[in-house]
Amino acid sequence: MQINLNGKSVLLGVTGSISAYKACDLARLFVKAGADVHVVMTPSAERFVSALSFEALTRNPVLTEKSESWSSDLNHIEIGKKCDAFVIAPATANTLNKLSKGIADNILTQTALAYAGPMLVAPAANTQMLQNHYTVGSLKMLGVNDYTIIEPQEKLLACGDVGSGALAEPAEIFFETAKVLLEEDFWKDRRVVVTGGGTREKIDEVRYLSNFSSGKMAKSLCLSLYLKGADVCYITTMGNEGLPESIYTIEVEDAQELLDYTQDAIRVAKKGKMSKASMNSDASVHLIQKEPYLFMVAAVSDFTPKYPQKGKLKKSMIGETWNLELKQTPDILTSLNKMDIKTVAFKAEMDSEHGLENAKALLEKKHVDAVCYNLLNDSESFGTAENEITFITKEKQIPFGKTDKLTLSDKILTESKALLNE
Repeated sequence: MQINLNGKSVLLGVTGSISAYKACDLARLFVKAGADVHVVMTPSAERFVSALSFEALTRNPVLTEKSESWSSDLNHIEIGKKCDAFVIAPATANTLNKLSKGIADNILTQTALAYAGPMLVAPAANTQMLQNHYTVGSLKMLGVNDYTIIEPQEKLLACGDVGSGALAEPAEIFFETAKVLLEEDFWKDRRVVVTGGGTREKIDEVRYLSNFSSGKMAKSLCLSLYLKGADVCYITTMGNEGLPESIYTIEVEDAQELLDYTQDAIRVAKKGKMSKASMNSDASVHLIQKEPYLFMVAAVSDFTPKYPQKGKLKKSMIGETWNLELKQTPDILTSLNKMDIKTVAFKAEMDSEHGLENAKALLEKKHVDAVCYNLLNDSESFGTAENEITFITKEKQIPFGKTDKLTLSDKILTESKALLNE
């Protein structure tokens, strides 16, 4: 899933931590996504990694104490003016404490003090240094001042201690920064439930009935929603590998579990949320309720074994043929309470003659607001990097054409906004 940051500019600050080398991987991720990357380094950071490394990766000059120039824009005032976000990774305890107090005694903290855009910090330090009450207070102060704090990992640290303090993975820092760059007001903080993957209906403890669904479309939709600022609950049979860790994920197995957890998630999504907003001249706190969305992408098995067995059924006990008695699984879309939630169903068909009409019929039959229709050729159509969808509502049909699933997700979300006039 390749995120597109074309036209975006990122300022990457690097401080004197042993994990400074990971900032090279982070810069590479930004460049690969199409962003224009500029780097500022503290003198301590240059002890761990050279400015030349970042210049080779970004193709931009690096701002350091020695390279600062007032005959160009390579200085602590001008460099930030062309950047859409400033992320400091790694951010040492020393730097965190300075930032919270407005201290500007090196080239990076001077640049931060002069920067007017969104700020992100990814702490990296010894556990005790981060847990020191001064640092804890500094992180709270940065949070109050709208800094995004990207939490460190808990693991064996370079100093030999085990605890929280290791720099977050570069992919996580990249995701959080991309989210700041790509947020949309419509989706920001809107609660969204996404289901994905093929359900697994247990035959015995080692066998199950399922389908060829890969869950890739649902994952792409989750990522697109996350980057736009949505509060995503992902209910899946396929895990969340490749997605930001902060996406709340519920793993399920069968259709009944999927129904139960989806009902609960919808119930939670419909609850209000406290937010600050200016209604007139005064800023007041009031209850904001953005209508939630449900994207039902999961491929639910139509049947489940009537008598699932404990343990493993032995072949010798079954015989040469196996007559497996099945019963219908619950119809999830029909069973769910979809009042006060916009619902987008997904319909895969192999019937080129009647598939489109079958998809359109879901609007009335299942009482959904839109249907994403996908005509498949065969089992090899599952798990591909690309897809082709027609977005159907009562008023229109919009063919999106064949494209990668993340781009397709963006198109689905653009049209899904039209389901709700706020």
